[in-house]
Amino acid sequence: MIDHIKPKEATSIINSLIGGVVPKIGVQHITVGRSEEVNAFISSLEDVKNGHSIVKFWIGDFGSGKSFMLHLLNTVALKQKFVVANADFTPDNRLYANDGKSVILYAAIMDNIAIQTKPEGGALQTLLEKWIEQVITKTAEENNISLSEIRNEQYLGLIQNSIMKTVNEITEVGGFDFGSVIVKYYEGYIKNDELLRRNALKWLKGEYKTKTEARQDLGVREIVNDSNYYDMLKNFCKFFVSMGYSGFMINLDEAINLYKISTAAVREKNYEKILSIYNDCFQGKISNFFINFAGTKEFLENERRGLFSYQALKSRLETNKFETLEIRDFAQPVIKLTPLDHNEIFVLLKKLKLIFDFNYKTESNISDDEISSFMEEMFNKPGASEFLTPREVIRDFLNILNILRQNPNVDKRQLFGEIEISDERPDEKPFEMNTIEEI
Repeated sequence: MIDHIKPKEATSIINSLIGGVVPKIGVQHITVGRSEEVNAFISSLEDVKNGHSIVKFWIGDFGSGKSFMLHLLNTVALKQKFVVANADFTPDNRLYANDGKSVILYAAIMDNIAIQTKPEGGALQTLLEKWIEQVITKTAEENNISLSEIRNEQYLGLIQNSIMKTVNEITEVGGFDFGSVIVKYYEGYIKNDELLRRNALKWLKGEYKTKTEARQDLGVREIVNDSNYYDMLKNFCKFFVSMGYSGFMINLDEAINLYKISTAAVREKNYEKILSIYNDCFQGKISNFFINFAGTKEFLENERRGLFSYQALKSRLETNKFETLEIRDFAQPVIKLTPLDHNEIFVLLKKLKLIFDFNYKTESNISDDEISSFMEEMFNKPGASEFLTPREVIRDFLNILNILRQNPNVDKRQLFGEIEISDERPDEKPFEMNTIEEI
């Protein structure tokens, strides 16, 4: 049941789930009940590989597995040779802003860039150096210079020209500064100037606050800002594809934080940005780009604050009217995630027991019947029907396994009886109360 799991994956799964968060790696080992969604996603990945672009909205109640689904999509996309990145919306970042909050989101995306050999993120530098090596090899072949010789400083100008030429071919808006910064990175790469390389990465990751500072350090005219960060993401998408990757996939979780923006005009500007991205993707204005949003039903359907408050999005995102709970359409932009049923949770807990035992090199003294008893105890508690989520079931189950591992004589039935159900749903009130209308 847990074939091919790595010790690092097992530790990540157990530690993350006990902490109440989704593990960054290894989620494929604990996947249950999502085969239709995954198969539809794989089909979409094929379309993106072939040059199309797609936007998906993963919608579900708190605890329905949205964040888990995004991590699972990551695992699948990495195996299909995509570059992937994850970021969460927070009160401090958003898609549209004029006070730096969009650049904060951009920086989070760039920090979390992952490839199959670096699935936990931080792969931007690896990708940059891999691309530079490709340019070096191509330039050496075209000029009949050996690979060892072309790295000498006397050929620095030749490589710089090749970098700029290649970048100009694959980028549009902001391509000159983008290329100039990569040239600076190469200069630091050849001259072993760590500061220059760090400054170039700093610019590419959107960490410069002023144009003056960037001009002093790198000699460029612009910096990544709230108005051009999306163009930079599109440039990176083309950059990754030119290296041989299938495409660029970005997952944006906790979209409820856009719904919670209290100022109607700012919230609408963010929805307008979603519409712009949506149109770019489905009208073919960008290639090999896949962006996923995850949010609650309120974020999508609330007519006053959600995406449906913006008519142009509502008309695009309304559910296929022929879909039912039994007849699903996974090809539409909005995928509604239904909670796991009891049988699926039982299978999940059995998997987690095996992974727990593998991680701690032990054998938990808990039978399938006792797992059923644990579930029965939880789902029959007062408040379970309203508040209980798979996250809480999983965390309590692993906590009990930990107690039994360290205290083998403890009465399991007593532990089951001490379970309490609490409301873990997040507060969905606005961040700031600016007007009476918005309260």
